[in-house]
Amino acid sequence: MPIRTLHIPTPDGHADAFAAFPDRGEQHPGVLMYADGLGIRPVLREMAQELAAHGYYVLVPNLFYRHGPAPVIELPEHIGEETRPAVFAQVMPLIEAHTAERALRDADAYLTFLTSRPEVSPGPVAVTGYCFGGLLAMRTATAHPHQVAALAAFHAPVTADGPDSLAKLTAQVHLGHAETDLTPEALSELNQALDAAGVNYTSEIYPDTIHGFTMSDTDAFNPAALQRHWDRLLPLLDRTLTNN
Repeated sequence: MPIRTLHIPTPDGHADAFAAFPDRGEQHPGVLMYADGLGIRPVLREMAQELAAHGYYVLVPNLFYRHGPAPVIELPEHIGEETRPAVFAQVMPLIEAHTAERALRDADAYLTFLTSRPEVSPGPVAVTGYCFGGLLAMRTATAHPHQVAALAAFHAPVTADGPDSLAKLTAQVHLGHAETDLTPEALSELNQALDAAGVNYTSEIYPDTIHGFTMSDTDAFNPAALQRHWDRLLPLLDRTLTNN
């Protein structure tokens, strides 16, 4: 599956990005994929290619482009217990600087770019994200209810903006939580808020998982949970995006 390097104009400059898509001269439904807080790296390219192989145009922007092109920080091939403290010491300032206001400006630019690509078919798009990227996906979906038909977020702090933000959701939603991120009681509260907002959703704790379970270059990786993520994500996109 080919990958194309791109630059997305934003109000604050240009975000470097890549897109994965079947290059057969056809149009494909668009998916905006937000990386986790560790940013663009080989595992994100692999995941984008896997999704693109199912018939989607997958756009993955560098969340931290204001600080330089990806990789903004140098990462080891495997992020384990020994390297995690040093990595997160570099990552957390980038996450903290990425305010909600910046996220919303970027979301406008990313969706404008995605929907203007000649390879992307007309109609609604999906947003998906991991960890911090799941929060960005939530913010994008709530800010663009008429464009975003599907939202999927995995091991993500999706309630960071409070339950009132859920009322703005019109997309169909899947939330996949890690056991270490959400207690059953907190899951019940979240799902009650989604019910109250009238959201069409599934929201579940993935068994035997810790935060970051989808990422194969970390100690948190859980192959069964990654497969469960695909088993939830692909049907969601199939039923919500047109011309697929």
